[in-house]
Amino acid sequence: MFSSVAHLARANPFNAPHLQLVHDGLSDPRSSPAGHPGQPRRTRNLAAAAVEEYSCEYGSMKFYALCGFGGVLSCGLTHTAVVPLDLVKCRMQVDPQKYKGIFNGFSVTLKEDGFRGLAKGWAPTFIGYSMQGLCKFGFYEVFKVLYSNILGEENSYVWRTSLYLAASASAEFFADIALAPMEAAKVRIQTQPGYANTLRDAAPKMFKEEGIKAFYKGVAPLWMRQIPYTMMKFACFERTVEALYKYVVPKPRSECSKPEQLVVTFVAGYIAGVFCAIVSHPADSVVSVLNKEKGSSASEVLKRLGFKGVWKGLFARIIMIGTLTALQWFIYDSVKVYFRLPRPPPPEMPESLKKKLGLIQ
Repeated sequence: MFSSVAHLARANPFNAPHLQLVHDGLSDPRSSPAGHPGQPRRTRNLAAAAVEEYSCEYGSMKFYALCGFGGVLSCGLTHTAVVPLDLVKCRMQVDPQKYKGIFNGFSVTLKEDGFRGLAKGWAPTFIGYSMQGLCKFGFYEVFKVLYSNILGEENSYVWRTSLYLAASASAEFFADIALAPMEAAKVRIQTQPGYANTLRDAAPKMFKEEGIKAFYKGVAPLWMRQIPYTMMKFACFERTVEALYKYVVPKPRSECSKPEQLVVTFVAGYIAGVFCAIVSHPADSVVSVLNKEKGSSASEVLKRLGFKGVWKGLFARIIMIGTLTALQWFIYDSVKVYFRLPRPPPPEMPESLKKKLGLIQ
């Protein structure tokens, strides 16, 4: 599968060296105006330099593997860093009478468990979200190439938002299967006092009580929460980056330094994160309650919570997810920079489409 994807990626409209040349205002050698015989050679040299700049080819196995590694770091580290906020958010969702707000939630938790109590669930969080990040970012790049080649260059540009949505939804489907067992254990540890304090205690106990079902009964609500979240996360980010370079950043991306490009990545990530939190919050509330209770179904929990109940803890989640998403994109893009991976600029309209639309002669 991956070898065929690597082969298809060479003709992909998102292929970085080709797009970088277009973005820089350099066209195919055959389109060079007459009277400039040196231009074709210069373009070919620049194209060669663009290819040599990267440590691997766009769409190669190494490219996907390093993208997956970037996902491990971006998701595993950031979710673990915000475990205290996530713990309070989950407790507000499952016991709103006791944990009345974000500040009250921190106060009650510190009073009962001390500072150490705020770190409950860090191990399943780190393992689970590292696995999720591996699949989320790695498979996103795979599906982006696959779907782009199915659509073709022109349709990939015209329907690029739909392409981002489809690729991210496909990737998240597999990412949630990897996340579900650790998410179930994390919620038990964080929201059921006295149940277990560590992953080593929680996992065997859960298996003894409910079997393998205990780890995967929350996968459907996870899909409800994470697939819309990830679709918004990737599509909103991609289009926000495109808009920032077009309307806000005073110079082309090709003239921006790597640190400047990473600042744009962070800003776009935060904007995407706010929308992600809002879209996915109702399902997140259902997941938190479902993993706490035995024998309940997602529909039963949703009916019991009602419209008002599913929005409990939204403010905490916006803060957490906004910061989280911005940092994830920043770390992921930094990994690409460090390993010198192809980082395509925002897509531009193909020349063939411009001709069809009469934009050029």
